[in-house]
Order: sequence, then C-alpha cells, then structure tokens
Amino acid sequence: MAYQGKKLINDPNAVVTEFIEGLVETYPGLQYLDGFPQIKVVLRADVSPSQFDKVAVISGGGAGHEPAHAGFVGPGMLTAAVSGEVFASPPVDSILAAIRAVTGPKGCLLIVKNYTGDRLNFGLAAEQAKSEGYKVEMVIVGDDCALPPPRGIAGRRGLAGTILVHKVAGAAADAGLTLTEVAGEAKQAAELVGTMGVALSVCTLPGLVTSDRLDADKMEIGLGIHGEPGLAVVDLQPVDVVVAHVLKQILSPDTGYVPITRGSNVVLMVNGLGATPMMELMIATRKAVPELQLEHGVAVDRVYTGSFMTSLDMAGFSITLMKSDPLILDRLDAPTKAPYWPVAVEGNRPPAKFPVPVPVPPSYSSTTDEMLSQPQELTKLGYTLEAAIEAAANEVIALRDDLNEWDAKAGDGDCGTTMYRGASAVLEDMKKRYPMNDAAETVNEIGVTIRRVMGGTSGILYDILCKAAYANLKGHSEPTAQEWANALEASLAAVIKYGGARAGYRTMLDALVPACRTLKERLDAGDDAVTAFILSSEAAMAGAESTKNMQAQAGRSSYIAPENLVSIPDPGAMAAAAWYRAAALAVASKQKS
Repeated sequence: MAYQGKKLINDPNAVVTEFIEGLVETYPGLQYLDGFPQIKVVLRADVSPSQFDKVAVISGGGAGHEPAHAGFVGPGMLTAAVSGEVFASPPVDSILAAIRAVTGPKGCLLIVKNYTGDRLNFGLAAEQAKSEGYKVEMVIVGDDCALPPPRGIAGRRGLAGTILVHKVAGAAADAGLTLTEVAGEAKQAAELVGTMGVALSVCTLPGLVTSDRLDADKMEIGLGIHGEPGLAVVDLQPVDVVVAHVLKQILSPDTGYVPITRGSNVVLMVNGLGATPMMELMIATRKAVPELQLEHGVAVDRVYTGSFMTSLDMAGFSITLMKSDPLILDRLDAPTKAPYWPVAVEGNRPPAKFPVPVPVPPSYSSTTDEMLSQPQELTKLGYTLEAAIEAAANEVIALRDDLNEWDAKAGDGDCGTTMYRGASAVLEDMKKRYPMNDAAETVNEIGVTIRRVMGGTSGILYDILCKAAYANLKGHSEPTAQEWANALEASLAAVIKYGGARAGYRTMLDALVPACRTLKERLDAGDDAVTAFILSSEAAMAGAESTKNMQAQAGRSSYIAPENLVSIPDPGAMAAAAWYRAAALAVASKQKS
C-alpha cells in the first residue's frame, strides 16, 4: 500500500533552493549565481569570465541526484553546475546564465547526461551561446548497460559514469588544454564507461507518496536514476550474487557497450543510490574487485566507493566500469577541490593487500596453543564446567530474538545478536582450546573468545568479568564453592570500577549482584554448593525482572525517556540471568548424576 513519504523538509517546492543555500554555506569555494532561486546555478566563487584563462566545464540536470552535480564544482572538476527541479531538466535560461557566468576566451564544454530533456535544453542553450560569440562544445554521456540494444533514438541513459567524465574533463581543462582537446578527452572517456544499477526500493519525491512497486522480497535490476523501471524485478539475492550478475552484464560481449576485455585495466565505481549504508557499499566493493580480477581477467587500477549520483532516498547501488590507461589515471588522480570527489583515492593500487601481522605479546611462547586445548580425558570438574558452559551458551543463543526485541525498545536493537555471536564462538572454541580441567584458564579463555568476537560495551564488560575471575581463581586447581563466590564478587567489583555502573542502574549488574550476594549468604548459612547456586540463580532472574521498573542510569537506555521503558526488562540483565540460571541447573544435574 502506498504511503506518504517522510522527509526532513519545509516546503516540497523549495527543496532544491534550500539545498543549494545549505551547500554554499558549507563550502566557501562555492557560490550561487545572481538571479537565484529562479536561476539555480552553483559556480566556483573564484572564477570571473573576463579573467578565466581555461576551458570552463559545465554540467547539470534535475535535482535529486545529490551530491551530483553541484557537489562536484571546484578547481580541477566542474566550473559550474546547473540544477533543475527534482528530476526535471534545468531550463535554457539557467544553462545560458551559467555559460555567461564562467566562460572566458577559451570557451566551455557542456557535459550532458543522455536524457531527452537535458539534450534539448543544453543543446538550445549551446546554440544561443554560440550566436552570442561563445565557444561551446557538448558531450553526451550514455553509460547505461542494463537495457539491450537497440534503444531507438533515445539511446542509453546517462548514469553515475558521468561523474568520471566530469573528473577527466575538469582535469584536462585545469591542465590548460584547448576546448577541442578537453572535449576530445571527455568524449573518449564517455565511450569507455558503463554503468548498471540495482534497487531495493523506489525513491520518494518530496511531497508525494512512496510507490509500492517493489515488494519487500523483491529487487529491481537495471532501473534508472529517476526510479523508472529497469530490466527486471527479481527475488532479493545476496549482494555477492548481485555484484557478479551486474559485472557480467556490463562486460557482456553481446552488447559491446564497453571496450573492456580480458587483459584490460579498469576503474571501478560503486555508487550508492541515496539510502544505502556505506557498510553495504563496501561489502559490494569487496566482491567486485576480486570478481573483476579472477572471473573477468581485468586489472583494477582505482576503486571509488560512496554516493556520487543518487536517486533521492532509493535503496540500492550502481556499478560503473571505465577502461583505464595512463592518461585517464592521470586525470582521475589530478588534484581537485570539488567537495565530494574522493581525494584520498589516488596512486597505484597494490596487486593484493595482505593483513599486517598482529604484534605478539612479549610473554607469548610457541607452546601456548599446545597448552590451551581440551584434554582428552575430563575430570569431574571438567565435565561439570563443560556442561555449565554449554548450557549457558545455548540459553543465550535461544534468547537472541527476545533480547533484540527488548533492546530495540531500550537501546540499539543488537543485544541478542551480539550475545549470540559470543555464545556461538564460546561453544566452538570450547571444543578446541579450553583446558576444561583447569577452571581458571578456562574462564580466562572464555574472556579471550568474547573479546575477539563480541565487541561493543557488552563484549569488553564480559571480558573484564572473566579476567578478574581468572586472577582470583588462578592457583586453585579445583575451586571450592566459596572460591567461586569470591571470584564472582571480584569480577563484579572490576566491572563496577571500570564500567561505572552500580546495581539499580538497569544493567546486567542488576542480575549478577543479587546472584553474588545470595550465593555468599547461602554458603555462609551452611547450604550446600548446589542449593546455594540454584537459589542465587533465582535471585539473578528476580533482579533482571526488577529492571522493568527501573530508570536507566547507564548505557544507551539512559538516553531514552523513562516512560518508554516501563514494563521492558533490561536485555543485558535478562541475558546474564538466563545464562547464570542455565549454568546453575546444569551443575545441579551433573552433581546428581
């Protein structure tokens, strides 16, 4: 069902104007042309046409593709960018104003994406400017590789590859070349580039409803940057599959859209379409580079990953390939002050990147790994520890979805996933490297596992818990119940010291502090170890449940209004209570058998 799209805007009819105002406030090197907002032109603040002794490079098109086109205005790239309304070609008068504002004696080059409106408006402006005595050339970029030929008179759509053409032309102009030479390099670059896009959602225009064209389990291959339908709607696939398909399509010899064959060198651009997190773009990049090298036999000279030409809030990405040579690379590496060009991507890429070795701790010896492995024969302590650890980890794994649900309301929604990752790794490492007959070393290795895989606040707190327990248990080959209680008490003291929280702050301490207190009290009262352990696990669960009525004073929950936490338990406390209780029940079961 279609629904009204949510936007952080004022007036849907003013979004382009207000975007440009914000852009020029942010970047001192940019200015807008007098006559704004009717004439929406962003230009270099340092350019005066009477004194500008280089070829001006102008591009533009409909808004909604930010940072294109205005974000690429600056020395070494575009001299000016002309904007229309959202997804609408800029009018002739605006394009003419840009030409007049920045074109000096050496003339100007117009770089235009291949859409009918853009070709007509820029073309008419070019002819008018020529009649006024300006030297003007125009290069059309049509880099779409999704739709098979023939494309009739419309031709291939202009997509993100246009940004690479901007950079080549801008660098050529900055080097002092003539208009004919700059236009020639831009035209050649346009013939070397191919792009294909994939979307998970359709974009929402300001003030309009969101289209329901794509179901939750569908994706669209080969759509345009205005949300127009593409090649096909297919089932959602893992990104590795999608990347492989897109690269195969761009490089297909059947279409011949790009002159890239085995043995070629290429530039790769992975471009976000507006609502795609950088994490997902980088995941696509990490697949694209080896896929190009190993499956298609091409060398990757440069990699650009980010959002260069978007489609408002569309979720998805496009991949652009450009055949490279030394001159192309020189142009791409040439300095620029355009705000959104990735200046850190320059210079030759190494053929392969190998991880830097992790420094070895001074105390490390070659026998360490041999010492830390599960013994072939377990003692009674070893069997008990194994049962307790396995039960605790499995309980955390089973609780993952509940923990995430609670954390989505009280934190950032990943408590269950984080704890699941730690518990799964503990189960795996337990089989290979935990010396189960040695309680102290086993607890220490649990901390090592957790630190390696969990991350975040919970990971480091659990590692502190384990390290403090290890220090307290070290030297006790078979700890007594009282020694276990002392170790737990020391662990909690360390967590309180370094974490800053206390019982009552709505954290895992609200489960573990009552558990420790009850365990020590019952042992002092003469209860046997199993009974004391079970009773302390009940205290842990009661403490965790009590967090439903607590105001958070630590962690991300402390940023949430108290009324939004009513009846929601702290997920960290619930996780701690769950694994503690599972371990207690497992120990009790082992003691009876």
